[in-house]
Amino acid sequence: MSAFDALLTLVLSAAPVSELRGAIPVALARGAAPATAFFLALAGNLLVIPVILFVLRVGERWIRRWNPAAKLLDWAFSRVRRRERWIRRLGPFGLFLLVAIPLPGTGAWTGAFAAHLLSIPPRRAVPPIVIGVVVAGILVLSACLGLLRLFGIG
Repeated sequence: MSAFDALLTLVLSAAPVSELRGAIPVALARGAAPATAFFLALAGNLLVIPVILFVLRVGERWIRRWNPAAKLLDWAFSRVRRRERWIRRLGPFGLFLLVAIPLPGTGAWTGAFAAHLLSIPPRRAVPPIVIGVVVAGILVLSACLGLLRLFGIG
């Protein structure tokens, strides 16, 4: 795996749309070993959690001064509000499920936004989000490897 491929995996896994759900398949397609793809994607996705929680906590008012950023935050928060009831009801396990289920609109970004929106302190939010990211990574890697074997690739 080249340095460019490693950096690409880290950037894709840190990006809000792809996260590790997109980074792992791309890394595997570019020839990364499964363990390398998993750990690079995991690292990139985990790095954004404290950054998001800190930036939202400290700078949400400042961010909202710029109209495109305010619209982006409103969009992200509206996605979280759809799942708010069961997150509140299930507590940390709900936050874990929100992150662990590898579907579009779930992941570390959504989990961090949910924690901020629901006023969950970072010390209580980070563990279920981290565990959820690890579980999602395992599920995505397993699915990718299963599909590769199914089609006789690799």
